[in-house]
Amino acid sequence: MDIEVVDAHGASVVIEHTDSDGKRHLKRYPEDNEEPKDKHKARKERPIYSGVLKYFPDALMEVAHCSWAGNEQHNPGTPLHWDRSKSADELDAMMRHMLEIDKEDDDGILHATKVAWRGLAYLQKLLERQKEGEA
Repeated sequence: MDIEVVDAHGASVVIEHTDSDGKRHLKRYPEDNEEPKDKHKARKERPIYSGVLKYFPDALMEVAHCSWAGNEQHNPGTPLHWDRSKSADELDAMMRHMLEIDKEDDDGILHATKVAWRGLAYLQKLLERQKEGEA
């Protein structure tokens, strides 16, 4: 997923992702149809830097490495991308990693890191289903 700041004043961000059918989607935060004061409020309620990156810098670096390692395992030599066709059992996989949460997996990545990655993957897909009215 690419995150691109589209306004020099930080008024909005566009998040691009590819769904399971290979379709690319752009989502603007705050949404274009929100009233100006609602846009400001919505933006303030999603502090990506101060509320996520600053809270969990080391954990997010490990999750990013997990993404890279997974790409190398499933799609060696290709640009980093989430090939959703490779696995769709986020909750089962997450629970398998939970069984050894404090240990390293065979590839040297902590099972806790893989739990976090699978949790994010599940949340992303859930939010997409909700937006499409399927959840």
